[in-house]
Amino acid sequence: MQRYPLNVASPLDQKLGGVLGARTAATFAKGFGIETVGDLLTHYPRRYARRGELTELSHLPLDDDVTIVAEVIDVRERPMRAKKGSLLEARITDGKGILTLTFFNQPWRAKDLRPGVRGIFAGKVGEYRGSRQLAHPDYELFEEDNPGGAESAEAWAMKPIPIYPATSTVSSWKVQKAVGVALDSLGELDDPVPDAVRKSRGLLPFTRAIELIHRPTVDAEWRAARKSLRFQEAFVLQTALLEQRQRLKEQAATPRIPKPDGLLEQFDAALDFTLTADQREVGEAIANDIATPEPMNRLLQGEVGSGKTVVALRAMLAVADTGGQSALLAPTEVLAGQHIRSIVSTLGPDLAARVRPTLITGQLPTADRRKALLAAVTGQAQIVIGTHALMSESVEFFDLGLVVVDEQHRFGVDQREALRRKGAVPPHVLVLTATPIPRTVAMTVFGDLDISTIAELPAGRIPIETFVVPLADRPGWEGRVWERLSEELEKGRQAFVVCPAIDAESDAAPAEPDGPVRPLTTVADTLDMLRADERLAGRRIEALHGRLTSDEKDARMRAFAAGEIDVLVATTVIEVGVDVPNASAMIVLDADRFGVSQLHQLRGRVGRGDVPGLCLLVTAAETGTPARERVEAVAATLDGFELAQKDLELRQEGDVLGSVQSGRRSSLRLLRVVKDGDLILQARSIAEQVLAQDPSLVRHPALRDALERRLDEAERDFLAKS
Repeated sequence: MQRYPLNVASPLDQKLGGVLGARTAATFAKGFGIETVGDLLTHYPRRYARRGELTELSHLPLDDDVTIVAEVIDVRERPMRAKKGSLLEARITDGKGILTLTFFNQPWRAKDLRPGVRGIFAGKVGEYRGSRQLAHPDYELFEEDNPGGAESAEAWAMKPIPIYPATSTVSSWKVQKAVGVALDSLGELDDPVPDAVRKSRGLLPFTRAIELIHRPTVDAEWRAARKSLRFQEAFVLQTALLEQRQRLKEQAATPRIPKPDGLLEQFDAALDFTLTADQREVGEAIANDIATPEPMNRLLQGEVGSGKTVVALRAMLAVADTGGQSALLAPTEVLAGQHIRSIVSTLGPDLAARVRPTLITGQLPTADRRKALLAAVTGQAQIVIGTHALMSESVEFFDLGLVVVDEQHRFGVDQREALRRKGAVPPHVLVLTATPIPRTVAMTVFGDLDISTIAELPAGRIPIETFVVPLADRPGWEGRVWERLSEELEKGRQAFVVCPAIDAESDAAPAEPDGPVRPLTTVADTLDMLRADERLAGRRIEALHGRLTSDEKDARMRAFAAGEIDVLVATTVIEVGVDVPNASAMIVLDADRFGVSQLHQLRGRVGRGDVPGLCLLVTAAETGTPARERVEAVAATLDGFELAQKDLELRQEGDVLGSVQSGRRSSLRLLRVVKDGDLILQARSIAEQVLAQDPSLVRHPALRDALERRLDEAERDFLAKS
């Protein structure tokens, strides 16, 4: 394998300014975050067009930035009526539809835009007097430089033209030209995929793949290039995750083995219910992990109400049996307060007195906070529960043995790392999520963690009935929603009503791109409306949202749990963890403004006791739109894992790494976890074999270079904390 001379970096690491010039490099850095040749060459085309094929104009969405291939029909210039100057209008076509290009005071463009000329046009789709248009679009016309002869003319017309992700200041063809300059100066590249692997899978060499994905002459070339580079991306990423997992296991942790007849055994003996098979299996895996001198790094995913907290509590008691402490990090003060009440109740008076569960939040009174800090630093509190306040410098532990992070997606990795570093030696880490993660996402994002799943719900849980209330089709059904709420309250039950915004001035959820802009339903308006509804006369209706103080939120949640409030009108502050067995109804207004996993989480707040659960998803989204499809997907199943996969497909995944984590891990380029699951699994298996034979990658220097390039300093730091 070729290696670059000593002290000479890979051509991919060269700063873009040295190739394109400082001004152009600054434009690419600002527009795309591209700083090196490698960054530019992995800014892959998103599709390929042809000179001989025109873009279908009838389906261009309004307000979208588009890049299209079309032919000029005619051009005309006319004076503007309201002000001085002229308006140049050029009509372009795909052979069926027509789109107008408009230019103000630029009559010279008529020399370029001659009838019959074809080119690429880029701009934002607007509408004027019922006709689609691009105002002041950027364009590049095809030069009619194809050689003579029918065969070469056909090749010229059908040659793939790469269309790149672009911005308003950097068009696709400007990217293409910059890529061409970089390719011309590139030279040969070392391949991070071992030769034997590449040959066995029929992949192109790295240099050839990079060339053909940007400069194909036929479709087969860019397809082969994408196949090769997609595998390389999966292989490098999986190697990075497995290497991080390997490093974590090389650290030294304190084994935590519960003693006979200790806290854990006493707790198990006193349980008034039987653990599910999944709970027992996961509990054994955790017990085995924390009994070793390697730090546990495990993700526990489980359905809403599947009993993850009990599993975590048993691990905390095992640590307490060794004299160690556990820290439970919760995303909100409401949830932290509920956790401590639930844990104290579950432990019972005797065990609670010995373990001393202690709450630390930012809103604690000074005297209470001082006592809590003292209990933590002296080791008297063996279970410490809190919010972000646990990460503050004033919080210290005597012997932190286990960190439990509840609803991990609510925290950045820096916050989790700040808590982990409070241990004198690396503590064991257990991350909980009630948002089921599709297998391919788990491999791609959490490949450095051991993953456990609780899919089984405790016996006796009554399934929740979910219905879509489609106001676009059945506007008269809105009244029935509140009648149904009244019927639930008549049975002595309680209900949640969830809105996407607090009031009209809230930072509202963005309008759906596939539907009209509508004002959001707010907590303030809904509260007033329900209090004025005669059907709910005499009912105690209160609000819960993020603008309330911590004391107010806690007081209202306590009152609701105690049955002193009948209806809680809330935002998604109640999305996770709130547990009120008597709450039977969940009504979500503007349900299309929430994601699939959010709706599933919200639904899980009801049906947690011995009364049936009812969830009404109220939406004005039109039939057939993605927004409506999300809502209907949730109503169709209670299986969170099925919904997680559906959510991934509906969202078309986006930046999976960034959205699931903190955004500091590089986004996926060609890899798509929705459809590339088998490829990811194969790449992981090969990466495991490579690392088993060469843990330090001494014999695979090109792979080592690729890891360094794929994960810059910030990203490596991120991986070390995740």
